[in-house]
Amino acid sequence: MPKPRSPHRPRTLAPIPYVSGVEYDVLDDLLGYSLRRAQVAMFMAFHEATRGEDITPPRFTSLVVIGANPGLTQSALGEVLGIARSGAKMLVDWMQARLLVERRRPDGDSRAWGLHLTRAGERFVRGMKRRVSSKDRARASRLSAAERRELLRLLAKLAG
Repeated sequence: MPKPRSPHRPRTLAPIPYVSGVEYDVLDDLLGYSLRRAQVAMFMAFHEATRGEDITPPRFTSLVVIGANPGLTQSALGEVLGIARSGAKMLVDWMQARLLVERRRPDGDSRAWGLHLTRAGERFVRGMKRRVSSKDRARASRLSAAERRELLRLLAKLAG
């Protein structure tokens, strides 16, 4: 019996080509159109890196952020991701069910829960970061190191 497809993964992810001989009119001047084409290309690299794992960009982001900020609250994680508290709870429940994250009470606060990677979570995140970073850099290898830094700077400026 085939393994059920994750509802979070698209059936097919294909690049959006720039077809020679086709007039793109205003699209050539729209940042959104170019960003979308680039986003799809970079998501393809992400999905290749995470093939065989049930990891989506929000799950990966959550695990990385929790690993970098032990004790982060679920509310703060939701804020980082720009999602509702209920969505953050679902993500944390998913990670906890897979023994990647655990909730711990911080000293002196019986109301809050801090999020921490388990040992298995630390190993998993370390491997995922290596795989995702490698594919990300390979896909962006058309850029020099200086161009990559400049693009990251400009995207942060645009997003902020």
